[in-house]
Amino acid sequence: MTINIPTMKTAAKAILTAVLLSTAAAGISAKELRMASGLPPLHPAHDPLYTDFQKLLPELSDGKLSGRLFGTEITTLGNMRASILSGMVEVGLFLPSYFPADLPNFNLVGDLSMLGHQNPQVTAAAMSEYILTCGDCQDEFKKLGVVYTNSHANPYSLLTTKPVSKPEDMKGLRLRTATPQHARWVEAMGGKAVTMTTGEAFEALSQRVVDGTVTSISDVISFNLGEVTSHITLLDVGTFHSLANHSVRNSVWNSLSVANREALVKASIIANVRTTARWLEMVEEGKKVALDSGLEIFEPTEELVAAMNEFKEADFVSSAASSERRFGITGAEEKIARFQSLVEKWEGLIADTDGSEEAIVALYESEILEKVDLASYGQ
Repeated sequence: MTINIPTMKTAAKAILTAVLLSTAAAGISAKELRMASGLPPLHPAHDPLYTDFQKLLPELSDGKLSGRLFGTEITTLGNMRASILSGMVEVGLFLPSYFPADLPNFNLVGDLSMLGHQNPQVTAAAMSEYILTCGDCQDEFKKLGVVYTNSHANPYSLLTTKPVSKPEDMKGLRLRTATPQHARWVEAMGGKAVTMTTGEAFEALSQRVVDGTVTSISDVISFNLGEVTSHITLLDVGTFHSLANHSVRNSVWNSLSVANREALVKASIIANVRTTARWLEMVEEGKKVALDSGLEIFEPTEELVAAMNEFKEADFVSSAASSERRFGITGAEEKIARFQSLVEKWEGLIADTDGSEEAIVALYESEILEKVDLASYGQ
């Protein structure tokens, strides 16, 4: 007897259909948004980025907005773009780095991980202000039918199967990278960059396809990388900030009142600040788990830090020229300089606060949200 087993895609469609039918039958408001992070439950970009966002929506909208949060059985990061554009998901985590040709102006600064500040709250705020006020970036999102809200950031270091503390230790290493700048850095140091998603790193490390990964120390927990690595180098290689946190399907955004748009954006900002803070907490938790699991943690030598900084300074110029050549971006150097100035601006703003969630959220509201006309934004 032959038993037909449905594919994951078929099963996901069946689950979604059942959810939509039950929603309609229950008479639930059309303002209940279908949402997905595309990530596993323990990942900070799911909890708290989406779990807290879901809780905040009805609180800040006086019950006029709510959200139904779907898991990876419905969609993943890799197919989030298709899920949003099809309407299967109405609010989702969008990774522009997956689509360099469609979002070149976003990725111009999103890919410059080494510009990320050692306090990722600074990078997140600078990135959010830059994209919200970048006309070329907004035009790119409009063409995709997606409305941008903000970006969070998480600090990156090195997790490897071999000790790395000085420049010569990088030679010949095959390292998984997530951004073009990190890939260029690895190659410049004599290593071999291998591009793949974070979710693929565990298998690649266990099979010795790669010798390590440029990623957050929190991945020791989030993706169990402590089981397949043996060394951590506390080298500050910037942040990953090529993220569009709560990307809203354009037709859904257009259907919202200005008040509901404001509630959605405020909920997104608070969840953003909490998520960036959670990344920092998980870095420390990751260090503890690593030590308990027998991993060695290294401080980089001055020579390795100097070599990285030398690369970084030279790369900003070459990356601007490359972006102009490959994607037809105009004024790339000026745009990078503007992002650098925003990093400096937010470094000063946040340094003048107690660093609390309330203080940083208040800065987002005064420095960004109050200067954006939500009646016309995203149109």
